[in-house]
Amino acid sequence: MILLPAHWCAAGALLGLIAGSFVALLTWRLPLGQAPTGRSKCDNCGAPLSPAELLPVVSFLWQRGKCRHCGTGIAPRHLAIELICAAAGAAVMARWPGVDGLLLALAAWWLIALVVLDVEHFWLPDVLTLPLIPLALLVPGPPLPERLWGAGLGFASLWLVGFAYRRLRGRDGLGGGDPKLLAGLGALLGAWALPLLITAAATLGLGLAGWDAVRGRAVTATTRLPFGALLAAAALLLVWLGPGWKELVQ
Repeated sequence: MILLPAHWCAAGALLGLIAGSFVALLTWRLPLGQAPTGRSKCDNCGAPLSPAELLPVVSFLWQRGKCRHCGTGIAPRHLAIELICAAAGAAVMARWPGVDGLLLALAAWWLIALVVLDVEHFWLPDVLTLPLIPLALLVPGPPLPERLWGAGLGFASLWLVGFAYRRLRGRDGLGGGDPKLLAGLGALLGAWALPLLITAAATLGLGLAGWDAVRGRAVTATTRLPFGALLAAAALLLVWLGPGWKELVQ
C-alpha cells in the first residue's frame, strides 16, 4: 500500500493526539515536582482514570469536560494541548511524509511542551532543554558542522546577553533556560537560523507588550515575557517550512 500525504497527515494527527495527552500530563506534573510516569488520576480528587477516560479529546467530550468521579471540571488546557499537538503533527507530516516527518513532528511536540511550561510558569527545565540538543541532531536538517556551530553560538549569544544585563542592571533579564533552549534550536535548525529566531521572538515579544498596553495592562521595563516560548514558537514555523525557510532570508 502506498501511503499518500493525506495518510501521513492523518497519522500525524493521531500520533499528535497521543503525544499531546502526554505533553499535557508532563507540563502539569513537572512544576508540581511529580514524575510524569505512573497511573493517571484526576487532578482534583485523585481517582485513578480508566483507559476510556484517557482517550485524547474523546474522553473530554464524552465526560462533558468533567471528572466522572467528583464532577470537577477538567482543565481546558489538556484539551487545548492535545489539539495543538494533533494539528502540529498533521501539518508537519503532511508536508514531510515518512520517517523524516515523524522526527520533525517529535521535535515539534517537544517544543510545544517547552512553550507550555514557559507560558504558564516562566520555566524551561534542564530535563527538557538539554536533551533537545542531541535529539535535534537526529532530526533531518542542515549539515552537522552548521548545527554544531548553531548549538554553540546559540548558547553563547544568550548567555552573554544575560551576563551583560545582570552586570549592568543588577538583576536577571533572561532565564537560565533560554541559552540552553537556543542551543537546542541552533542544533535543530543550524547557525544561520539564529538571527531569524531571535528577531522573530523579539518581534513577537514587542507585539505581546503592545497588545497588553492596548488592553490597559501596565507595561514597564520589568514586565516579564516568556522569551523562550517565543523562540520555540518561531522555531515551530521553521520546522514546518523545513530547509525552505532559508529562502525567506535570501
